[in-house]
This record gives sequence, C-alpha cells and structure tokens, in this order.
Amino acid sequence: MTGISDALFVTRLYKARIAPPRDLEATCLSIAAEDSAGRRWSRDHGYGGYTSYASLNDLTLRASIFADLEKAIARHVAQFARELQFESGKRTLDSLWINVMNKGGVHAAHIHPHSVISGTYYVTVPPRSGAIRFEDPRLPMMMAAPPRKKSARPENRSFVDVEPKAGMLLLWESWLRHGVEPNAARTPRISVSFNYS
Repeated sequence: MTGISDALFVTRLYKARIAPPRDLEATCLSIAAEDSAGRRWSRDHGYGGYTSYASLNDLTLRASIFADLEKAIARHVAQFARELQFESGKRTLDSLWINVMNKGGVHAAHIHPHSVISGTYYVTVPPRSGAIRFEDPRLPMMMAAPPRKKSARPENRSFVDVEPKAGMLLLWESWLRHGVEPNAARTPRISVSFNYS
C-alpha cells in the first residue's frame, strides 16, 4: 500500500513576459545620469551600480514610459493576487525604482517589509549578469534537515536560481527572501523593481 502527499504552504513565483518598451533602457540610463542623489546613495551603500530606490519616488510621473510599464505590471499583479486567493481589495503601487547593476555588483539577500507583492521587470540582461536567488522561507527551522540532492525538483530545494531575460517579469510575495548573484558581464544589467501594498 502506498500513501499520497499533499503540497502544504506553497510558495509561488509568478513569471510573465512584457515586451520591452522602446527606449526604456535609454530612459533608465538617462535618469541614472541625472540623479546625483541616487548615485551618491548607491556609492555610499556599496550598491555596485545605481539605484533610484532611495532618491526618486515619482518615476511614473516623471516619464510616461514608466506609467505605461506599471499599467502592464498591475494586470499581472492582479492575476497573481487572484492565484494567491487574497481577500478582495485593490493592490496599490507603493514604490517603483530603477536598478543598474555594474560588473561585480551583487545584491545581498533581503525581504521587502510592509509590502504584499514585490517584483522585478528585466530591461537589459547581458549573458552572465547574475541570477536572482530565492530562499526557502522555512530554512531557519530546518535544524536537522539533510542536504537536498543536486537533482532535486525546484520545490524541494533550499535555494532556487532564476536566470533573467530581457522582458521577463517576476512577482513574489514580499516576505520571500531573495538576492542577486554577482554580475559577471562587462555591461550593466538593467531592471525595474517595485512593491505593491
């Protein structure tokens, strides 16, 4: 006699594709060049490139290309929220920022507190520019768990790496710990990240 197992407490990662808007890369680089406060914050915090995270909170008003991108992202956020079976209620964009990760740049593992759904849209992704790594949220409680096989299915791994591609949209619940592996490419990886509350 054999038993059956159920999947409990599933962690979902939503993937979609949005055609890269024309001139989005140039717009990101232009804003990065003009945003001296963002460049200074990135330098002072060892970011390894540029982020507008701490300096600009009006990108959707500053450039219509970001407003259009956010509208496309919002449709996917609504679909993801339905998959997660959240109680009804509109998800509101809380923040949206540009990331330009230079060669050698890395983003340590972190979560996005005070948000519900977080994500990243990839604008420019040179080969070998670094995967995004997601961590099993149960890791701190696995005191005596043996290591997983290298061939383990993604849902049984402790860490899952996703290789980004230009036009890829990833969404996850904001409590899911994640980080970005080092950029080994000679040119920057450009992305737009965001939080919905």
